[in-house]
Amino acid sequence: MSAEVLSAAFLLLLVLDPFGNLPVVMSSLANVTPARRRAVVLRECVFAYAILLAFMAGGRAFLQFLQLSESSLAIAGGIILFLIALRMVFHHPEGIFGDAPDTEPFLVPLAVPAIAGPSAIATVMLMASRDPSRIGGWFVALSAAMAVTTIVLLAGNQVQRVLGERGVRALERLMGLVLTAIAVQMLLNGVTDFVRHLSTPS
Repeated sequence: MSAEVLSAAFLLLLVLDPFGNLPVVMSSLANVTPARRRAVVLRECVFAYAILLAFMAGGRAFLQFLQLSESSLAIAGGIILFLIALRMVFHHPEGIFGDAPDTEPFLVPLAVPAIAGPSAIATVMLMASRDPSRIGGWFVALSAAMAVTTIVLLAGNQVQRVLGERGVRALERLMGLVLTAIAVQMLLNGVTDFVRHLSTPS
């Protein structure tokens, strides 16, 4: 795995935020029988993976259809990442995405928006649109990040037991701090590209 692919996988892992999503998963599965929980988590991770793959594969065509520039996507993605990172750093009692459903979750809120949220979708679309020649590498990066995310979420009870609630929150805040810096950099890159485009004579 090349350095760029490894960096992309780490970025996607931060965006997917498996440790931050542990409380969301646990609360969403509160009304699900213990025997069904692992199957539900695995199903939701597969759904999220399929959604992200679809946006990665069709992201460039989607942007062209809506006549959106890469700069606008980078700026929007940076803002969304920044807002989610703030929610990770400053813990909310209801979690990042609100209350748990009363029934078994299906697509919402685990697959979308907890795992395949707007920040993850914007990130994979930006990767694919900026360097479509390396789509194979981005696919490997997404697959690796999703594999780690799935393992962490499947082992949610064990992870919480080992780290404890405070440990999970501390790790989430640490990942939020790193994600904040990445979000600011993504926003600055988008603004820089936009200003460069304005200054370039037509």
